[in-house]
Amino acid sequence: MFTWEALETWLKDTGGTALKFLIRVLLALLIYYVVSKLIKKLCKWLSKRMDQLHVEQSVKSFIVSLVRYGTLIFTVITIVVQLHIVEASAIAAVIASAGVGISLALKGGLSNFAGGVLILLLKPFRVGDYILVPAAEVEGTVKKIEMYYTTVTSIDNQVIMIPNAALTDNTITNVTAMDKRKLEIKVGISYQADMHRAKNILLELLDEDERIEQEERQVFVASLDASAVTVGFRAWVKTEDYWPVKWKMNERIKESFDSEGIEIPYNQLDVNIKEKGFGDKEQ
Repeated sequence: MFTWEALETWLKDTGGTALKFLIRVLLALLIYYVVSKLIKKLCKWLSKRMDQLHVEQSVKSFIVSLVRYGTLIFTVITIVVQLHIVEASAIAAVIASAGVGISLALKGGLSNFAGGVLILLLKPFRVGDYILVPAAEVEGTVKKIEMYYTTVTSIDNQVIMIPNAALTDNTITNVTAMDKRKLEIKVGISYQADMHRAKNILLELLDEDERIEQEERQVFVASLDASAVTVGFRAWVKTEDYWPVKWKMNERIKESFDSEGIEIPYNQLDVNIKEKGFGDKEQ
């Protein structure tokens, strides 16, 4: 049964302690809010400073994320201990007793962190590179390399965050690592078509496009297949021109072969019906 005497007794016994604890929690939230704002400004200043020093973008994003999250974690632990919200001995006991569980829980995070460090040291790719990650079925342009994740944007502008461990543990193709790429296009022509004329057409098309470099060009007969003679070429182009040139050359090859009467065969079945003559006997 509630009485004023019982309320006064509770306030004397526990009310003061509860009020002190509430004040500590509110003070902790206030300090965290102020410190988080300061950390944000610090990260902005650090980012601008590294831009002035021409620090590589991948290194910059990794360091900024490391400073942000590391400082926040340190701030939270310091606030909790200094305001006696939780005693330091209690925190140490919890960490010691849950050491195995924490290590298992952080296994992925630590491997991702280590992966981020390896990426920065070995530089298999950098911010701005276009990469292929077959194991993750991901490809796109690298936008950020952070503590745990690398952010990639796909060609249709989807934002994909890949754990760093997945990048260091699997094969990565860096499409834009080199300034030039070798373009190879093959096309099948009919056995009745003029093979030499087809090769000359390919040479003419290579001469027409100024984006295709002159050195080390090759025009060849790749194979003699069941229903076609496969001809093709190889030539160097700038990496940024690779796909535009490839698409344009496919279009020009089709147009030129059509105008010259060079057939590009497709799978078909020829059926010959032989009529039975007057003197033929039934089998």
